[in-house]
Amino acid sequence: MPRAAVVVLYHHPTDADAFEQYYDETHMPLVGKHAGDLGATHATFTKFTQTLDGQSPPFYRKAEMWFESEEALRKALGSEAFQAIAGDLPNFATGGITPMISVETH
Repeated sequence: MPRAAVVVLYHHPTDADAFEQYYDETHMPLVGKHAGDLGATHATFTKFTQTLDGQSPPFYRKAEMWFESEEALRKALGSEAFQAIAGDLPNFATGGITPMISVETH
């Protein structure tokens, strides 16, 4: 059974310093508090620095939270823990987000 992930691409915020401060001090601790309740197996949080040709990247950050299966992911999406995490996004993601579900293929 292939693993599945919730992927959030963050667009460039209106204030990067305020984003980073809130992300580090409030959002990440919230994610940590609820991660066990979600049943996630792995998470990665990255910040884009540039495209391969040295240009400004089209996205600012990416968060991925992996689950054993798409069924486990969908169960997590309906949980209060996930709703608490998702409900916090408008508090700092001022540039908007592109949320997606991905499934491993290889």
